[in-house]
Amino acid sequence: MATVIPLFRKAPPVKEEWSACLAALGQTRDRADYARLFEHFAPRVKAYLVRLGMTPANADELAQEALLSVWRKAHMFDPAKANASTWIFRLARNLCIDRMRREKLQFYDIDIDYDAPDPDERHGGEQAILATRMAESIRALPEAQAQVLYLSYYEGRSHSEIAQAIGIPLGSVKSRLRLGFDKLKQLWGESS
Repeated sequence: MATVIPLFRKAPPVKEEWSACLAALGQTRDRADYARLFEHFAPRVKAYLVRLGMTPANADELAQEALLSVWRKAHMFDPAKANASTWIFRLARNLCIDRMRREKLQFYDIDIDYDAPDPDERHGGEQAILATRMAESIRALPEAQAQVLYLSYYEGRSHSEIAQAIGIPLGSVKSRLRLGFDKLKQLWGESS
């Protein structure tokens, strides 16, 4: 019988596997475990930081800092208290808050030598305000709805991945998303 060689990449680990990988990193300091965590979480952490209002350049820098903190603090991770993604995103969020507090005055200063904005960065301030407003609106939702919205749009997970990750049926994920969107429309003053 011939050996079958899979043509597709191995499916990404589920949250329990990421937690096991992070816990193993804390004990062994294995660079391969760190590389896997970095490859998976770095782009997601950067996207999350942009949604928190950071510029893409600052988000990239803070994502690097957050993943460096993962390397340094992996021994502090307790899979009984949180899963890996929650712990890593919390590190990133705390770094973001520290940065925003530290640079608060500079955030509002206008550079005298300011040139015309790059077309890609023209609406950065507006996006930051909208991102803040959206984050506040999501926090106002019931936890079940906020959780699926976060997993879908901030972590980029598919509906089936969300269902598997939090242990609910696929139909419940879709219902919670629909209800969450309806409530967000109400909060934003938009009609259905």
